[in-house]
Amino acid sequence: MDITLKLTQEFSLKPWQVENVIKLIDDGNTIPFIARYRKEATGSLDDQLLRSLSDRLTYLRNMEEQKEKIISSIESQELMTDEIRASIENASTLTELEDIYRPFRPKRKTRASVAKAKGLQGLANAIYEQNVNSKTPPELALDYLNDEVKTVEEAVNGAKDIIAEMISDDPSGRKMIRYSCKNNGEIVVTAAKEDLGVYEMYREYREPVRSIAPHRVLAVNRGEKEGYLKVSVDFDKITGLTILSNLHVKNNSPTTDAVIEAIEDSYSRLIFPSIEREIRNTLTDSANESAIKVFAENTRQLLMQPPVKNKITLGLDPGYRTGCKVAVVDRTGKVLDTGVIYPVPPHSKVDEAKKIIKDLVKKHNVEMFAIGNGTASHETEVFAAEVIKELDCGITYMVVSEAGASVYSASKLAAEEFPEFDVSLRSAVSIARRLQDPLSELVKIDPKAIGVGQYQHDMPQNQLSQALDGVVEDCVNSVGVDLNTASAQLLNRVAGISSAVANNIVAFRQEIGAFTSREQIKKVSKLGPKAFEQCAGFLRVSESKNVLDNTAVHPESYDAAGKLLRLCGLSDDDVRNGRVDGIQTYVESAGTSALAAQLGIGEPTLIDITREIMKPGRDPRDELPAPMLRTDVMGIEDLKVGMELKGTVRNVIDFGAFVDVGVHQDGLVHISQISDKFIRHPSDVLKVGDIITVYVLSVDIQKKRIGLTMKKPKD
Repeated sequence: MDITLKLTQEFSLKPWQVENVIKLIDDGNTIPFIARYRKEATGSLDDQLLRSLSDRLTYLRNMEEQKEKIISSIESQELMTDEIRASIENASTLTELEDIYRPFRPKRKTRASVAKAKGLQGLANAIYEQNVNSKTPPELALDYLNDEVKTVEEAVNGAKDIIAEMISDDPSGRKMIRYSCKNNGEIVVTAAKEDLGVYEMYREYREPVRSIAPHRVLAVNRGEKEGYLKVSVDFDKITGLTILSNLHVKNNSPTTDAVIEAIEDSYSRLIFPSIEREIRNTLTDSANESAIKVFAENTRQLLMQPPVKNKITLGLDPGYRTGCKVAVVDRTGKVLDTGVIYPVPPHSKVDEAKKIIKDLVKKHNVEMFAIGNGTASHETEVFAAEVIKELDCGITYMVVSEAGASVYSASKLAAEEFPEFDVSLRSAVSIARRLQDPLSELVKIDPKAIGVGQYQHDMPQNQLSQALDGVVEDCVNSVGVDLNTASAQLLNRVAGISSAVANNIVAFRQEIGAFTSREQIKKVSKLGPKAFEQCAGFLRVSESKNVLDNTAVHPESYDAAGKLLRLCGLSDDDVRNGRVDGIQTYVESAGTSALAAQLGIGEPTLIDITREIMKPGRDPRDELPAPMLRTDVMGIEDLKVGMELKGTVRNVIDFGAFVDVGVHQDGLVHISQISDKFIRHPSDVLKVGDIITVYVLSVDIQKKRIGLTMKKPKD
C-alpha cells in the first residue's frame, strides 16, 4: 500500500503536504511545533488535522506490519498463492485482513478440527464437490469408518462440521452478510428487569443498525452492562442463508442437502454470532470515537475560556455541615487568606458569615467572587448576592464548575503546593484560580475529571486519555506559558518538555532565580537542542531584554524579525510600548511575497511574525467573549415559560446542550431547539463557554428540569 497516496486521498491534501508531515513526524517533531512553526512545509495545516493525520498514519503502518506477519505465517504453512497475496496487499481495513487470514489462523480445538483429526477431510471434500454422479453422503462415509469413527452418521456429521467451518472461513460470504446486516439489520433492546429506571425508554426498542445514534449505542451498552437491558442484532436469516447458498450450493446432487445443512449450521453457529459481535463492536467503536471527539472539543473550549485577569478573587467552596470554605487569591493566584463560614443550614450563621466575608473584601480589596457549583451552591450563591448588594462596591460573581476540584485537592500535587491547607481549603483556592485563568488551573487535573462529556467512564480509557492529552497540549501551546511563573504541570504540557525537564525548570528557577531570556533555558538539565527547538517558541519571558522572548516568534526567526523591525524603523522599545502602527502598512506596501523572500522566510512565517510584533505577549483567549459575571441570583421557581434569559453553554452533547441560566440547575436545549435549519450535531452551532440567548420552554420544579429553546417565540 502506498501510505502517502492513501493519506493524500483520505484527507484531500497534496502529496507534498503529506510527505512533509510524515517526515516531520518521523524526525521527532511535536504536533504543536509542526502546526505553528512549519507552516511552509505543511501548507498551514492546523493541529487538529495534523493529529488526525498522525493517528491515521500510525493505523496504516500498523496494518502494513500486520500484512507482513500474515504473509509470513501463510508462507510458513506453504499455503500462499498469488491470489491470496494480492487480496492481502489490497485489503484496506483490519477487518478485511482478519477475514482473509481466518482459514490460516491456528485454531483452538473445534468440532471441525476434531473431525479432521479423525480423517474426515476427504469425506467433507467429496460431499462439498456436489458431483451430480456422486454417491449419497452415507454411502461415501462407508470408506471413512475407522477405530475413531464407528458409524456412518458420525462420519457424515463430522464432514458437515468441516464444511461448516470452511464456509465460515470464506471471506466473500462473511463480507456480503456483514454488508447486508449493516444496511438491513436492527438493534433490538428488551428489558432484563421489571424496573428499568433511567432505561425505561428502551423497554421494547428497535432501531436500524445503519442509523442508530452514537449516544443511544452507549446508553444501551451501559444498560446491558448494568443488567437492566438485553441487546441483540436482528437480521433476516433467510437473506443470510440465501447469500451462502448462492456461493456454496453448486449442483442438484445427492450430496447437496448435506451441504445445505452445513450452511445452516455454519450461519447459525459460526457466522452470524461472529458478525453480530463485529457489528456491535463496530457500533461501539464508532460511538466511542464520536463521544471522544465531542468530549475533546468540549474540553478544548473549556480550557480556552477567557481568563478574568488582574482581579483579586475570593473563592467559595460551598458545603452544608462542614461549612463553606473561603480562599482569597491575589491577581497572580497567590493565596492571601483562607477561612470557613457557615451561612447555610444546618448552622445558618448568616450574620457571622457576612462579617467575615466583608472583612476579607475590605482587607484585600476583593473584586470578584468565584462560587463552586457543588453541594449547597445555590444557597451560597444567594448568600453571596446579598453580601454584594450590601457592600455595593461593584463586586461581581460567577458560579464556576467544580468538576475535578476534589480530585485535585486530594492529589499529591495539591499537597505539595499547599502543605499547610486541608483538602477543602485547597479546593476553594482552585475554584478562585479557575475563574482567573482556567487553563493554568485545569491543566493540573486529569482531563477526564473535568466533566464536559458523556459516558467517559465507559470509553476506552487509553484512547480517551490520548485524545484529551492532545487537546490540553494544543491549548497550552496555543496560549503560551510564562517561563517564570508556570507550574511544573503546565510546563509539562509544552511541546518538547518532559515531566523530568519541567521539574528541572522549576528547580532551576528556585535555585538561580527568574529566567532573563529564552536562551537561558538551555542551561536546564536534560533540556537538549531538540527539546529547545520544540519548546522555545511556546515559552514567554516578559523580563527579557529581547522583546521577542515575550512573543510566539521562534528564536530561529529572530534574525528575520530583527531585519523587519529595522526596515520599518522600529526599536524593541517601540514594540514594548505598542508603537507599531506602521508595521502592517509597511508589510502590505512591500508585498508579503517579496518581503518574505527578502527576509529569507516563508509568507506564513512573515504573517505570524508581524502579528506577534503588533501584539507582543498577546493571549488568544482575550479575543473571545468574556465570561458572564452576575450580581444577583434567581431560583428555578422564578422561571416562567417564554422568559428570555442569557446563559452560558456548559456542555455540548449528541442530543443538545446544557446551559447555565443562573438558577443553579442547568437547562437543556434539545438539538431540535437550537436552530430552524437542519444541523447534524449541536457542536455545529454551539461550543462550551458560548454566551447565548435562550427562552424557557418548560419548567419542572420537582424533577429540577428546565427545557430551553434558542428559537425566539413568535408573538
